[in-house]
Amino acid sequence: MRITGISTHVVGTPWRNLTYVQVHTDEGLTGVGETRMLGRTDALIGYLREAEANHIAGSDPFAVEDLVRRMKYGDYGRAGEIVMSGIAVVETACWDIKGKALGVPVWQLLGGKVTDRVKAYANGWYTTERTPEAYHGAASAVVARGYRALKIDPFGTGHFELGQEETRYAVSLIEAVRDAIGPDTELMLEMHGRFSPSTAVRIAHEMAPFRPAWLEEPVPPENLKALAKVAGRVDVPIATGERIHDRIEFRELFESQAADIIQPDVGHIGGILETRKLAATAETHYTLIAPHNVGGSVLTAASLQVAGCTPNFKILEHFNDFADADIKKVVKGAPQVDPATGCFELSDSPGLGVELDVDAAAEFPQQRARFDLWADGWEKRQPK
Repeated sequence: MRITGISTHVVGTPWRNLTYVQVHTDEGLTGVGETRMLGRTDALIGYLREAEANHIAGSDPFAVEDLVRRMKYGDYGRAGEIVMSGIAVVETACWDIKGKALGVPVWQLLGGKVTDRVKAYANGWYTTERTPEAYHGAASAVVARGYRALKIDPFGTGHFELGQEETRYAVSLIEAVRDAIGPDTELMLEMHGRFSPSTAVRIAHEMAPFRPAWLEEPVPPENLKALAKVAGRVDVPIATGERIHDRIEFRELFESQAADIIQPDVGHIGGILETRKLAATAETHYTLIAPHNVGGSVLTAASLQVAGCTPNFKILEHFNDFADADIKKVVKGAPQVDPATGCFELSDSPGLGVELDVDAAAEFPQQRARFDLWADGWEKRQPK
């Protein structure tokens, strides 16, 4: 079997464009992959056009390791977000092809499942007025849909510092959310790399009574010593990793012991097997994995393949029950959270267990997507 070519389909929303890639073969099998770019969609498609000619066309889709190696190193230049995202969508599609050809789910090819269900947490649910009353209502709706975990960034446009008035307001939002969801629902606290170490530590202590399940990116991700400084001064687990695009770059993070949970994005870090390798390394450091997952249903399906065979998998992010819920229709067989358990059930379908509906995808053309975390009202994810 050989790859004959690829086709790309961009599904647009005002704040993000989702890029779906179909990999076609000479035996009629087609696989699908997905990534979510913020402001770099055209660059990704340009890279894929060159990679198709240089590396992808004519390759054996079963030889995943070889294709990834050639795409990553065969152009000599260091692979960054765009290249690793391009690798990810093609690599994921190749696993989809392989599973379909063999009649088994991808998790079966990666060692077999260790669980039947994967806990989900909701994100994108607080696209409402930024008041305690509105957040209380929105959080109640999350729990009503069966979720046992949710995440929120309550810090407005905070950057490095957060004044006392803004801190009190953030606390009031979290107090309202905790009251709405009760004591047993996990509450993840997102910081989006906003703060200096001292500010992050102060805020963590302010939030401690509400028992956050983790603090996510308390400081900008580039400085691991700053992250370790925060980790050494707070009792809440630290999560990070969505903006690291090569598993090799996690080495120093593991050595620092600054993170309790890593959050690679399957769509940015080179795909399914790269994520599984990273999870295995994390396990040797007694670190959990909870992938970043703000894409669509193909990325969710791919992340679930990793979850199914990974002993140290904690939980999976899910956006599309709340933000841009309509785009779920572009994927047939889209994974759904069971409201009775708050979990995804692991699929036994061959490959990823999903198919791209090209006609439905065409209903959501590429947009001039914009997502600025420093702009007032960013949490509403609406165009300015």
